[in-house]
Formats: sequence, structure tokens, C-alpha cells
Amino acid sequence: MAKRGKKYQEAVKLIDQNKKYAIEEAVSLVKKTSTVKFDATVEVAFRLNIDPRQADQNLRGAISLPNGTGKTIRVLVIAKETKAKEGLAAGADYAGDVDYLEKIKAGWFDFDMIIATPDMMGELGKLGKILGPKGLMPNPKTGTVTMNIEQTVKEFKAGKVEYRTDKVGNVQVPVGKVSFSDQALIENIKAISAQIMHIKPQTVKGVYVLSANVCSTMGPGIKLDSDLL
Repeated sequence: MAKRGKKYQEAVKLIDQNKKYAIEEAVSLVKKTSTVKFDATVEVAFRLNIDPRQADQNLRGAISLPNGTGKTIRVLVIAKETKAKEGLAAGADYAGDVDYLEKIKAGWFDFDMIIATPDMMGELGKLGKILGPKGLMPNPKTGTVTMNIEQTVKEFKAGKVEYRTDKVGNVQVPVGKVSFSDQALIENIKAISAQIMHIKPQTVKGVYVLSANVCSTMGPGIKLDSDLL
């Protein structure tokens, strides 16, 4: 494992590794322990007592955070002419059908997400091996396969975020920037926490949230007292 830099080592000293912090204290600490010169992204991660191999426990969806993420999302709309124009008018960065599918086949990925109309999913499905591993395939569960292109583009541009479990049951979500006010970060963390609790599979027995922590880009993790979220 590569040796951490001096700034990281100093940041770690500010954190009690054996303590689970109240959200207010954790948010204050995540700002103090940001070690980069740019406006770092703040992320919250949940380790859940689930088995993503079970269909009902493979959690996936999207949520509009109260204060957005502070990140500019580059949106590509894959749709026929009328819906493509609707997407561009709503703020999509790119919109079209066959021409953009050909560009993706050729290795173009200057976008962060795809929103598509249902009639285009057959063609997009042919690119599954390219888009799937990158997490870019639209999915009805996250609202990115829709006929309501205008509203969907606006929502994701305004800070709606997708979430999904990884292979071992972790969910990691960006909740803002270090430059956000403490209150804005707290509200966003509480919103995603409430959503995680809301979608708890009925088949899960025992403790559901095994642990939760918050960190900034390249900063150390800070354990959250999930009972207080």
C-alpha cells in the first residue's frame, strides 16, 4: 500500500478512529480533514447487511438531494428528433440517436450519464458490454429510461444522484462539496440516509446498516453514528 502524504497523516490525527461521530461533528471534521487544493467532493458510504446477488436486495435508484451535489453533470440524451430537441432545451449537453451511438462505439465518452426514451433501449442494449462496466447504461429503476425527458434532464442537472449497491453491499453517494455549508451537507446526508432506510428489503434480518462513514476526496474516512442519522 502506498505511503500516505504528510497532509493526510496530519488529517488522520484529527480523527478518533474508535469513535462514531454525530453528523454535525462529522461534517465539521470532513472539512478540516480535506487535504486537496480544489473544492473536494464529500461522499457518504453505507455498509449494508444485504446480499446483492438476491434480486430484492440489489438496491438501485435515484434521489434528488435538497441542496444538489455541486457537480456539473454532462448529460447525453438518446432519443428520436422531437425528444432529443426537448432534452437540449431542458439543458442536456448532447442529444441524438444513431449518430451518438456510433460515436460511443468509436470510444467517445465525454458524458457522465445517459437518459434515454424506451424505444431506444433496443439499440442501446447492443452497447451493453461497453456501457455496462462503466455504469452508464440507462435503467428504469433510476428514472433514466423515460418519456419525460424534459423533467428528468432538469432533475439530474439540479443534483439528482443515482445510487446502487456494489458486489459486497456498499452504497456510496456524493452529497456535496467541502465548500457547502455544514447545514447543506447535513441535509443531504440525512436525505440519502432516509432513502436507504426507506428501501430496506423486507427479507433483511438483524442489523441493516452495519456502518456509515463520510469523507472528502482523498481525505480520511470519518465514522458516523448511524443511529443518529
